Amino acid sequence: MFQHYNAFKASKLKGDEVVALLKTDTHRGISQGEANRRVTFSGYNEFEVGEKESFASKYLEQFKNPLIILLFASAVVSVLMKQYDDAISITVAVLIVVTVGFIQEYKSEQTLEKLNKLVPPTAHAIRDGRDVSFLARELVPGDLVVLALGDRVPADLRLIETADLHIDESSFTGENEPKSKHSRALDVDMTKGTEYLDNIAFMGTLVRQGNGKGIVIATGGNSQFGEVFKMMQSEEAPKTPLQNSMDYLGKTLTFYSFGVIGLIFFIGIIQGRKILDMFQIGISLSVAAVPEGLPIVVAVTLAIGVIRMANRNAVVKKLSAVETLGCVTVICSDKTGTLTRNEMVSTVAYAADGIRADITGAGFDWTVGDVKVDGIVQSAYSNPSINSLVEIGVVCNNAQIVNKEVLGQPTEGALMVMAMKMGMESVKQNFTRISEDPFNSDKKIMSVAVTSNLNNGEQLVMMKGAVEEVLNRCNMYIQGGQRVVGLTEGKKNEILGLSKGLGNTGLRVIGLAKGPNLGMLSFAGIVGIEDPPRENVDEAIKVITESGVNVKMVTGDAMEIACTIGAKLGMYKIGDSIMSGQQIDKLSDEELANSIKNVVIFYRTNPKHKLKIVKALQAVGEVVAMTGDGVNDAVALKKSDIGIAMGKTGTDVCKEAADMVLLDDNFLTIRSAIEEGKGVYHNITNFVRFQLSTSVAALSLIAISTMFHLENPLNALQILVS
Repeated sequence: MFQHYNAFKASKLKGDEVVALLKTDTHRGISQGEANRRVTFSGYNEFEVGEKESFASKYLEQFKNPLIILLFASAVVSVLMKQYDDAISITVAVLIVVTVGFIQEYKSEQTLEKLNKLVPPTAHAIRDGRDVSFLARELVPGDLVVLALGDRVPADLRLIETADLHIDESSFTGENEPKSKHSRALDVDMTKGTEYLDNIAFMGTLVRQGNGKGIVIATGGNSQFGEVFKMMQSEEAPKTPLQNSMDYLGKTLTFYSFGVIGLIFFIGIIQGRKILDMFQIGISLSVAAVPEGLPIVVAVTLAIGVIRMANRNAVVKKLSAVETLGCVTVICSDKTGTLTRNEMVSTVAYAADGIRADITGAGFDWTVGDVKVDGIVQSAYSNPSINSLVEIGVVCNNAQIVNKEVLGQPTEGALMVMAMKMGMESVKQNFTRISEDPFNSDKKIMSVAVTSNLNNGEQLVMMKGAVEEVLNRCNMYIQGGQRVVGLTEGKKNEILGLSKGLGNTGLRVIGLAKGPNLGMLSFAGIVGIEDPPRENVDEAIKVITESGVNVKMVTGDAMEIACTIGAKLGMYKIGDSIMSGQQIDKLSDEELANSIKNVVIFYRTNPKHKLKIVKALQAVGEVVAMTGDGVNDAVALKKSDIGIAMGKTGTDVCKEAADMVLLDDNFLTIRSAIEEGKGVYHNITNFVRFQLSTSVAALSLIAISTMFHLENPLNALQILVS
């Protein structure tokens, strides 16, 4: 029997250890016969949704609502009184409400089925020493899978060979920056997230660059996506405040109306009235007690709200979500793409000789903003020190900016846009690339060897990467754009201090260098890059907070970046309570619930932390809205009172699990939706008060008339018409 291996466990093993444990071969893979044998133990590489409940039984399940039962009873009474028009009206109203509920429940099943679509239909593997393609569902632990550019990873793999392999894990984590992968063993703390597993390729992720090979360690429900699938199956979506209110109203009306009817019937018998007369009075009372117009009015009001929200870029998938928005007390918002633009942009650059350039503008639109030194706008070659820095950023770069969108790594896109603002994007044409040493998470640098097309074929090496790693490979630095000066320890510490200071403000800091060869590199300077906050989000958060809704940031980013963005948005100030994913792991559910209300930022979190946060907030009576975009966010979206998915960057699974989809991925849209939801909530509340007041008045009038032996003032038809 061949077991599946946990990704964390497999990441700590050397490649040959994984090969030995799974009894496979790095050149021949496993045999077809062995694969057939293993599939009987491991099962097929797919998610088992289970036997579907029939449409009929699922539809009939909707009739268990107490208010629906009361309304049907009212329709039956109308038939007995031969008021067929009223019976038809009530029945149609009930069927509309029941059908809407059925559609919502059916769509929740679609979320699970969407997960199966993340498994590609075919896999490219090596069996019996031959390259073969077959159905991905037939993969088993030990299979040797070949990955190429554009492939979707068919199962969880322990990588054993990589060549400039970058994998887009946005379907898994929501983060858009492709991850550099390698095949070396890791020493990773199992309390950390899967984002640290750089030698594992996860099912459903996409190869964006390079190629590689990997051994299948887990398939189907045993993969990391399988964990999400199991959590999705185990978590029930909570009832909305409106549904809870309607359930309570139905039960309360049933209890009190039958109590009053029983009392009046008893009084009538004591008074010596005929049983037939009391039966007619009882019918009148039962019709008076049931707010037969309520479901259809609620449905229409919510439908109008849905239309108005769609006009504000918020597509609501569940009618009841409109009213829930009006009851939200806490919003747990992702940072990337929701609070921020999800577009990396260079904001500041320091040449090695100390000259500073400030870069304005936002995103990948080079036509907005400029590069300034001492307040003077820079153009091509106007400042040799900054020009040298920008030149390296362009040549040691694989990104392209097309129609104001980046093709390639967002960080490289930010460097390209900086160059384009100075009119230096064409500098790459001055060089011919000979070779490239791609970036990986171990070295944390990228370098290219080029020859100059202008200086008689002069050979150069250009490098960019983590500041400390680049500095360690330099023995000089550039002064005035051309002259090189010896790099002393004092100068190194000065540059590292400057880099650390920028990093503490939430910037990603890139170091750049060049030289005739790898042994003679000169440090050129650093560039600070960030994903800036969206415009007007700070104002939206202020308005939402003033309306009584708390906004909390939940992000996988580091504390410094999260706190910096939080401070810029007015969510966070020094001294406010923050909490890491590791701290959440150490707390019991009760301890987390007791401390969660005052926390404004949760950082270094993973999807399990998000789910725990939602449950803790709900445990203390909060109505929670949660935003998300990755597959792993789907569980928290389903569990929250209202799940909000990103329309542009969100995965299909995430959108299916959500109650609302933001077409523009903008936090401002949530503000508009909450305002609309509050309006709908107040309209429904006012109608319920009106409906109940008329029911109470009718009940009281009939009850008093009966008690004083007066003629019944209202019959069933008059009550229904009113």
